[in-house]
Amino acid sequence: MKITNIVALIVIVVSFGIGFYFYPQMPDTVASHWGSSGQVNGYMSKFWGLFLMPIISLLIFLLLVFIPKIDPFKENVEKFRKYFDTFIVIIITFFLYIYLLTIFWNLGIRFDMFLAILPAIAVMFYYAGVLIGKSKRNWFIGIRTPWTLSSDRVWDKTHRIGGILFKISGLLTILGVFFESYAIWFMLVPIMFTVFYTTIYSYIEYKKETSA
Repeated sequence: MKITNIVALIVIVVSFGIGFYFYPQMPDTVASHWGSSGQVNGYMSKFWGLFLMPIISLLIFLLLVFIPKIDPFKENVEKFRKYFDTFIVIIITFFLYIYLLTIFWNLGIRFDMFLAILPAIAVMFYYAGVLIGKSKRNWFIGIRTPWTLSSDRVWDKTHRIGGILFKISGLLTILGVFFESYAIWFMLVPIMFTVFYTTIYSYIEYKKETSA
């Protein structure tokens, strides 16, 4: 088994262990969802509040490990597989981080949940840029538009610029920590622009290729 998969599984096992450890200390109903203002707007039972995130982490891990095996372009996935494997560890660790924040909150430690999560989201965006910049044409990973999936050239050009934009989105997202009132916009605007721009860009590049 790959070392990255072992690390991800260890993180998942730790998540379950944390749930069992803190179970007796938790109230019967726990806070489970927060709005962009950082205030609680959702609750669930103690069991699901403590074990839903580890279960989701396990299912996401299994899905991400399985996806490359069924991709019609699996040979292309292997060309950037080490970056994808690292992404698996990062996303599972991201879930653990959110899980720990949830537990701390329910233990009585108060903080702005959205601002606490923001740096982790920034890391996710930035590494997504790294992964996207290295990816080759496939059906599951990357900026998958009808035009990128139809051409290696369009895929490569779109993902080159997309990788840069995702990294910039990550850097701008972290700035939201210093501008609390506008934090959500520092996250949403860059990533929405990135999605919109790369979609249009892939279409334009495809039209250039087909009309040449």
